[in-house]
Amino acid sequence: MRALFVAALLATAAVPALAVAQAPAAGSAQHAAYEQDRRAILSQVGDFNVRFDMRETVNFVDGYEPLSPKTSGGHEIVRIVYDTGDRISLQHILVMEHEGQVHVIKHWRQDWVWQPATVLTYAGPNTWVLTPVSDAERAGAWSQTVWQTDDSPRYGGVGKWSHENGMAEWTSAPSWRPLARRDAIRNPVYDRYLGTNRHALTPWGWVHLQDNQKMQSAQGAEGELAVVVHEDVVNSYRRFDGFDPKAGDDYWVSTQGYWKAVRDAWDAAIARGAGIHLQEEPQAGAVTGPELMDLADKVQAGEISEADAIARAQALIAESTTR
Repeated sequence: MRALFVAALLATAAVPALAVAQAPAAGSAQHAAYEQDRRAILSQVGDFNVRFDMRETVNFVDGYEPLSPKTSGGHEIVRIVYDTGDRISLQHILVMEHEGQVHVIKHWRQDWVWQPATVLTYAGPNTWVLTPVSDAERAGAWSQTVWQTDDSPRYGGVGKWSHENGMAEWTSAPSWRPLARRDAIRNPVYDRYLGTNRHALTPWGWVHLQDNQKMQSAQGAEGELAVVVHEDVVNSYRRFDGFDPKAGDDYWVSTQGYWKAVRDAWDAAIARGAGIHLQEEPQAGAVTGPELMDLADKVQAGEISEADAIARAQALIAESTTR
């Protein structure tokens, strides 16, 4: 009952004005396909045991040695932020236990839009732009925009769900994305990824697959981007009821008003500039990350009012996105 209550509460959150779509008419063949896609997206909601598996496989630059595989895992809940039919937002929250203490970490967010007119895409160091989606690309397609822990942008792409051969799978077109913190902190020779994203349902949950080319900046005025190494990423989400999600749900309920205002502030900044310029740093991703996350913790702890936290977050986002 508690899970149903939380899902219903969060689904009432207002949705952003950036993405505009219109659902197909009920009873049409297109509507049946659209509902099938929606069910697949919403199948990612629940309580999971997660495993993150990242492996550099083949180098394409002489002298570069692929890194050893990096694996990690834990428990993660995925909750509905809003669902208006043609727009669905899902929030991931890690619920970790260490030495008898439960630690909650707001993780990534994924937003889905049916037949989007634009998608926010990474355009190079510290820059994201609203990219138009052609009529041919958007027909029957969904965009997925991925946001960082502080709701600043990470990457976006467009693709279609396939429900053939007994498998539900969404595959994006290749899209640019910034370095993940796991790479940024070691000052690598590459400075961006060109990745293809797949989300596939499984009998035990779902899997997020990434096919990444790690790219090196142009060397000299006449140079071009070059692939340094290929990476496979397999992030597995297995449904699991062997942990208590309460701490994650409590965090989300107590901070959802604050985080809605943060999302609105990012949306406003993106709308003003048809994209944003935002400085990143290796340890935190976006420079806004540490303070925005800390403000949420203080709201939950009662150390700051929600109104004061929102005012500071809005000011920080405005300051950080103004060139």
